[in-house]
Amino acid sequence: MSEIVSPLPGVFYRRPAPEKPLYVEEGKAVKAGDAVGLVEVMKSFQEIKAEADGVIKSIKVEDGDVVEAGQVIAELE
Repeated sequence: MSEIVSPLPGVFYRRPAPEKPLYVEEGKAVKAGDAVGLVEVMKSFQEIKAEADGVIKSIKVEDGDVVEAGQVIAELE
């Protein structure tokens, strides 16, 4: 199992825009480099990407939650 962590503090979003579908959901397979969310810092957005192939076991942060640098966003198995 591996974890996807936020590299910086900010507000986490699970979709690229309010009207767009979620990047990922639990049970979905992802490949290294796939975006799993966005973190907004001072109106700048940075994609959070999976660093390994796997299946999303759980998502630890809700849409709009404030995250800290190093906080676990999701777990992969």
